[in-house]
Amino acid sequence: MTKVAFQGEKGAYSEEAIHQFFGPEVETVTCLNLEGIFEAVESGLADYGALPVENSTAGSINKAYDLLLDHDLRVWGEIIFRVRHALLAPAGTTTDTIQRVRSHPQALAQSERYLSNRGWAPETAYDTAGSARDLAANPEPGVAVIASRLAGQLYGLEELDYGIEDTMYNYTRFFVLSFQDPPRAQRNKTSLVFCARHQPGALYECMGEFAKRGINLSKIESRPRLNRPWQYIFYLDFDGHCQDPVCEAALMGLLRRSSFVKLLGSYPAATTPMPGRQLADEDNTSSWEVIL
Repeated sequence: MTKVAFQGEKGAYSEEAIHQFFGPEVETVTCLNLEGIFEAVESGLADYGALPVENSTAGSINKAYDLLLDHDLRVWGEIIFRVRHALLAPAGTTTDTIQRVRSHPQALAQSERYLSNRGWAPETAYDTAGSARDLAANPEPGVAVIASRLAGQLYGLEELDYGIEDTMYNYTRFFVLSFQDPPRAQRNKTSLVFCARHQPGALYECMGEFAKRGINLSKIESRPRLNRPWQYIFYLDFDGHCQDPVCEAALMGLLRRSSFVKLLGSYPAATTPMPGRQLADEDNTSSWEVIL
């Protein structure tokens, strides 16, 4: 059975994202931190790792990108997961009796309007799934939690409401990590890291290798180079596969114009599951099928 590592407790949103990509029968491996995802795959404890790299509202996860630079795993796939929050409580709890709602600060912030409209006091916890596990083990009168639907199923809590987040457009993007390269798909994306030379026009010339060949850049972001103060590296995503002739030519041009290039991987591009466009498939695995 396929094993996939993720950071967090059982029932975390990362585990829901893994089910979306691999199916409900996949075996998951919990890790204490993001470094543990890489260690699990590199040691053979897991076949793949699911690494969160950015959120549509909170931005990039800098630690994840630093780890991609430090390790040699390949980006094997991409998951775009729509985060949907569930209101969970022990059996017998009703919304009329709730006074406090506990969760990770980010989940509370993303449901702030929902909680405020009902007069419920937010309480911070270290983790969404962990708050669900702890409440199930030690029920408290008047207390509910915000966590994933999967967490409610795993820990035996009742789902009192679902989709309580204030914005529908809350997505987390994951890289699926592996030692292997994936098969080529109809739509591919490539991710890499590079460092431009420290001279006028250097970044402009690097970007020009893609622009003059009509290659669409879907992301570019700078990060400090940790071992060289005041120098910066750039994380870049573009549409296409590194073995496509036009992309290969652009990469060769980038190699000539930059001081450092690391290819993170070429992989099948994911489709963003837009709210209201899913088929009648909103089941317990939170899998999505998008009408194209």
